[in-house]
Amino acid sequence: MNRQLSSLNSLSSSFSTRVPGGGAYASTYDIWANNNAYEIMLWVNRTGPVGPIGSYQTSVSVGGHGWDVYRGMNGSFEVFSFLRQGNASSGTVDVKAVLDWIRGRGWFGDVTVGYVQFGYEITSSSGGMDFVTNNFSVSYN
Repeated sequence: MNRQLSSLNSLSSSFSTRVPGGGAYASTYDIWANNNAYEIMLWVNRTGPVGPIGSYQTSVSVGGHGWDVYRGMNGSFEVFSFLRQGNASSGTVDVKAVLDWIRGRGWFGDVTVGYVQFGYEITSSSGGMDFVTNNFSVSYN
């Protein structure tokens, strides 16, 4: 994208997945800003003993969902992890609202949004488990 946050009128994303009922994993968005200085993770589904980087900050309702918010460092970049309160295998997220909320807290400034990605962080699973992304889309203006 490479768009400054303040220049965006909207930024949203939809997803639809099929994931196993066991194992240890998270279905997450990865949003990168300021040339990868910031990673914003939106955990929409998690199973098993997986956890975010950093320490718990607060709980908030933003972007259409309730989240538990964590903040920490991963090497040279800062990570903001939003763990959805209740798993979802499909839905839409108002990404701009989440980024605006972080900016409003003073945790970063008017960042340049680089990438909006979606995938799986698999810590452990027995063989033969399928992780399927049926649909993933990003729209902005």
